[in-house]
Formats: sequence, structure tokens, C-alpha cells
Amino acid sequence: MIKGITIKLYQKTETGTDDFNHPIYTETSVDIENVLVAPSSEQEVLDTLNLHGRKAIYTLGLPKGDNHDWTDVKVEFFGQQFRTIGSKVEGIEAMIPLEWNAKVRVEAING
Repeated sequence: MIKGITIKLYQKTETGTDDFNHPIYTETSVDIENVLVAPSSEQEVLDTLNLHGRKAIYTLGLPKGDNHDWTDVKVEFFGQQFRTIGSKVEGIEAMIPLEWNAKVRVEAING
């Protein structure tokens, strides 16, 4: 049986604005269970580098029914922090077997 791991997703919530009227965000962590983690293929690394200028390290398989915002957010697993690249790519739940129907790529956060 295939089983994913639990990762931390840091959701951003706008809590106000600064002196220049730019939004101020706070991050709260949410545990997301049953997430598949796979190393990005060489082609995915090159494609992401060419499109976004960022180096994809892993691709996350997201469980069906997940409705979190995965666009440019911090995630944590394997004792390290990563940032998502772009938005999640999602398929039609009924047309995809198993428990996952979406994916998102992540890059390592330096520092």
C-alpha cells in the first residue's frame, strides 16, 4: 500500500498593512497528511528553471479533497524548509486512481 508522509504547510493570513500600504502577513502551520514526496526529474528541474528561474528539488503529490492554497508558500518536511513554485496542478478526482490528484513543485529555502 502506498502511503504519504505528514508535512507542514505554512498558510499566509493578511493581518494589516505597513506604512507604505503593503500587506502584512502572518504564517500559521497546518499539518497535511498523506503527501507523496518524490525527487524532481532532470526534465522537471530544467523546465522549472527555464520557466520560473527556480530549481525544483521535489514534487509533492497532494491528496484528493485538499483545498489549501499552495501558491508560493513555505512547507516543511524531512527536517528542512521549502517554498512552492507556482500553483498546484490538479486533475479530475474521479478520473485518477489512488488517493492523489494534484501536484506542486518545491525549491529549497537557503539559510
